[in-house]
Amino acid sequence: MPAPARGEGAGSPLRVAVIGAGPAGVYASDILLRQLREKGADLGLGDRARIDLFEKLPVPFGLVRYGVAPDHPSIKYIAGALEKTLDNPEIHLYADVEFGKDVNLDDLLQRYDVVLFATGAVDDRPLEIAGHELDGVHGAAHFVEWYDGYPDADQDWPLDAKQVAVIGGGNVAMDVSRILMRRADDLLGTDIPDNVYKGIQGNQARELHMFIRRGPAQAKFSVQELRELEKLPGVQIVIDEEDFDLDQETIDRAGADKLTRQMLEELFTIREMAEDMAEDGGVDFEGNPADRHFYMHFYRMPAAIIGQDGKVTGIRVEKTKVTPEGTMEETGQYEEYPVQAVYHAIGYKPAEVPGVPYDFSGYTLSNVHGRVTTAPEGQDGRPIDRLYATGWAKRGPVGLIGSTKSDALETIGNMLDDLAASPARGRFAKDRDDDSIDRFLADKGIRPIDFAGWKRVDAYERAEGAKVGREHIKVIDPDQLRQLAHGE
Repeated sequence: MPAPARGEGAGSPLRVAVIGAGPAGVYASDILLRQLREKGADLGLGDRARIDLFEKLPVPFGLVRYGVAPDHPSIKYIAGALEKTLDNPEIHLYADVEFGKDVNLDDLLQRYDVVLFATGAVDDRPLEIAGHELDGVHGAAHFVEWYDGYPDADQDWPLDAKQVAVIGGGNVAMDVSRILMRRADDLLGTDIPDNVYKGIQGNQARELHMFIRRGPAQAKFSVQELRELEKLPGVQIVIDEEDFDLDQETIDRAGADKLTRQMLEELFTIREMAEDMAEDGGVDFEGNPADRHFYMHFYRMPAAIIGQDGKVTGIRVEKTKVTPEGTMEETGQYEEYPVQAVYHAIGYKPAEVPGVPYDFSGYTLSNVHGRVTTAPEGQDGRPIDRLYATGWAKRGPVGLIGSTKSDALETIGNMLDDLAASPARGRFAKDRDDDSIDRFLADKGIRPIDFAGWKRVDAYERAEGAKVGREHIKVIDPDQLRQLAHGE
């Protein structure tokens, strides 16, 4: 089959299906269009594409809407940037369409030249210590779903524990801890649903213990997370001074990386603030009396959750040692703390995708540099034609939202190189009719929600917020989201 002439893509744009309309999928779509405009013609691919984003939820934005604490001030700016990208005539949103249920891989490969997986994560990695099954042990992912108003999430959350533990040393652990220590009225400037506001009003937590396996120099918090911790009203931060007795080699190694150095400097600031709070008799960052206490424990690894009558009553942790290189060593020394609830934020588990090989050791789709493979890297896998991955599906649940841009750049670059090298210059879809996917879904009785539908949801949420002086209030019922999106 002869290759299309250079520039033929102007009349026959590439057809790309993206699974997931969160930051990873939206960033990748934007980068693909930019790359085509810059070098698509030189590659013989043309300078245009039709990109269809399939999202299983009734609304877009994934992690930004449903995976980040609502008190992050930067979230609305990220969401705004993603929305501008979706408002592009070359990008088409198909929300409320689930891959593996409403459409499968064969359906898409018939209609699209390539399929890009930008699926996220909706479950926790398992906590594998004694007592993990006790009533009062919660995975962070499910708590995040509750306070972020994820469709189909539980409407109520048990917040009757006065003493709680959070296991983890990353941004999710900090988000969970901060929400557990916040007063409900602190969140009125956010988009939290009404049921979450009422739930936090009844929160009984007055003492929170965060357990981090390694030391301050190895913590994974972002500087932004730490600065938000400093400004928790009514909360006294308590840190063991011995945890910051770092040797010079550890400090030098941490300082070699700019972001790690900034994080460590911020942690030292928090430690000094904690000392001042203690000297002032227990106050918050503004010097007001504190009624809640936030304990940060470094060099503490959870060993077991203690229970009685099936319920959590405490947690046992083992002290650790950490070398300057970051290697953790166990000491055999244990401590116990009375708590009535334990939240573990030890990592998410990205979703498996029907028909696509999964790397169970790395919690990713099997891929090498974004090319989906028949087996994980190092196991003699071979690339599967026309399938690609980006975001958490590619690298696992690590890094900040902005990390998805570098992921996408690599994946899109490899995708375009592969398409340009193909005999058909990337034109694989047999059915190139723009309306084909719409007819297919309509025949199955599926009503996708497009960008205009999302705007109707957004307008309603803002109008509801305006009634009570808030920017907007998130709708959580999936049927109500569908009705709003369809203008019913």
